[in-house]
Amino acid sequence: MGSLKFRIRKVEDKQDLMEFIRFPWRVYRDDAYWVPPLISERKAFLDPQRNPFFEHSEVDLFLAQRDSETIGTIAAIINNNHNAFHEEKAGFFGLFEVIEDYAVADGLLATARDWVKAKGMDVIRGPMNMSINDECGLLVDGFDSSPVVMMTYNPRYYLDFIERFGFVKAKDLYAYIASTDIFDRRIENLPSKFLRVAEVARRRAGVRVRKVNMKDFDAEVKKAKAVYNSAWEKNWGAVPMTDAEFDHLAYGLKQFLDPDLLLLAEVDDRPVGIFIGLPDVNQPLLHVNGRLFPFGWIKYLWYRRKIDTFRGLIMGVIAEYRERGIDALMYVEGAEEAFRKGYKRCEMSWILEDNVMMNRIIQRIGGEIYKTYRIYEMVLQG
Repeated sequence: MGSLKFRIRKVEDKQDLMEFIRFPWRVYRDDAYWVPPLISERKAFLDPQRNPFFEHSEVDLFLAQRDSETIGTIAAIINNNHNAFHEEKAGFFGLFEVIEDYAVADGLLATARDWVKAKGMDVIRGPMNMSINDECGLLVDGFDSSPVVMMTYNPRYYLDFIERFGFVKAKDLYAYIASTDIFDRRIENLPSKFLRVAEVARRRAGVRVRKVNMKDFDAEVKKAKAVYNSAWEKNWGAVPMTDAEFDHLAYGLKQFLDPDLLLLAEVDDRPVGIFIGLPDVNQPLLHVNGRLFPFGWIKYLWYRRKIDTFRGLIMGVIAEYRERGIDALMYVEGAEEAFRKGYKRCEMSWILEDNVMMNRIIQRIGGEIYKTYRIYEMVLQG
């Protein structure tokens, strides 16, 4: 099949963009675990007028086609904020989807590599869809279940294709799963040391953990933004989100949030930590095939009632307030709400493989690695 001719061309118009967006339905048509994205969301995500990522980045989208049939897609990306923050010249590839034909994959990856190199970059990394603050990483282990909300999924053969092209591992990202049943959904059954640390934090003068006030969402988003950019600034690959990016993410997620799983830690009224648990809306989205209208909403609302898993999307404390038990206190408070509301599982993701402290904390509260994602890189020769 690899001997059949094909061409790769840039997305130029709305028709091309819809080809780009719709192509994954061909790759995953027989895969029961794939969760179709909302087409309306993908259109907005790839619209430079609606996604603030484009305000500081360069992106070109490419289609691989054989005759008039699309057989692969890829995005070539330069995130100027990443390069300024990390003082490097890095490009990225993402939104990589391809039929099971290595020749096509080779052509797509070469297109992204050459595009990035022509822009003067020294290295290319990916997959990034389209930054580390979005969905990122290639699933390399844990193909026996659907991804949770805002996590990636791909066929097994992508691993071989990307490595055969010459990419090497840059970093692994872990997804942990924890069942509430192991604690009989009772807070007092959490590890005793963990509870003691949380209780010490609770009794410290000026420390409190509270739910986010959804009636004052603008002000709460501003506080969360400050914590997020500070708490993650030293993490590998982290890039501070612009105000526009953070607002875009927050307001895009607002309709899916569970207010009981949104916690803000404060010390003397200063926000120092956040915990965001997000109901796994992929469970109902699995049944709507990418469209909420005209009848997808009915299915979505029906299956939303059956959501039994949430993702621990964000949990962090700014550096100067770490090792005070505030993280443990947020976990305990979050667990109490999750137990009360009947969630059966929590995915905690993603966690850098070398984030020793966070991996240890999650393991102590019963988390087990059940999926691994990988970010690859390739040094570009002169």
